[in-house]
Amino acid sequence: MRTLVEIPDDDIKWLDRMAEERGISRTAMVREAVAQMRSGTSRKAVDDFFGIWRDRADVGDGHAFQQRVRKGGKG
Repeated sequence: MRTLVEIPDDDIKWLDRMAEERGISRTAMVREAVAQMRSGTSRKAVDDFFGIWRDRADVGDGHAFQQRVRKGGKG
């Protein structure tokens, strides 16, 4: 079924970038998002992983941690 939806320009630009990175169409991105929302996957992932690193003392500065991991340091 075809549907007309108004989406802000910034969101369209984001959708287009994400679709291009994944090699799929904007339409496919929207379909996938709707499917994930219906299945609860997105919300479940947030609930499962929110705060997972909150007790890690070695992370502190996210940028420094990222640089250390990229250089082959302990993650």
